[in-house]
Amino acid sequence: MATVRDFEDLAIFQKARELSKKIYDITEKEKFKRDYRFVAQIHASVGSVMDNIAEGFERNGNKEFVNFLFIAKGSCGEVRSQLIRANDVGYLEPEEYKGLYTECRKLSAGIMNFIKEIKDSDFAGPKFK
Repeated sequence: MATVRDFEDLAIFQKARELSKKIYDITEKEKFKRDYRFVAQIHASVGSVMDNIAEGFERNGNKEFVNFLFIAKGSCGEVRSQLIRANDVGYLEPEEYKGLYTECRKLSAGIMNFIKEIKDSDFAGPKFK
């Protein structure tokens, strides 16, 4: 496993950040932005993916990091569910929905792969040096 100094260096964080930007962009669309509660909910969910990756990393222990990564993965699933709902009520164009849904799926898989990589590592985390 390559040495990573900051959570911002993690590919899964970078992908979560990109997804967050795209979600914020789509919620600016006229139909979507009037649904204030839904917008707040999807913003919170997509933010939770990034935030839990960051918080887990900053705990400096792999067991805690893995727990936070599972929370991030769960939040990614929540975003997917919200995208399905947004699509069902006509807030998204079909191609827009497919792209974002696929991106969420890939991010979720990436988080799971990273969890496996951490679990397979002998390194316990910086606080255990």
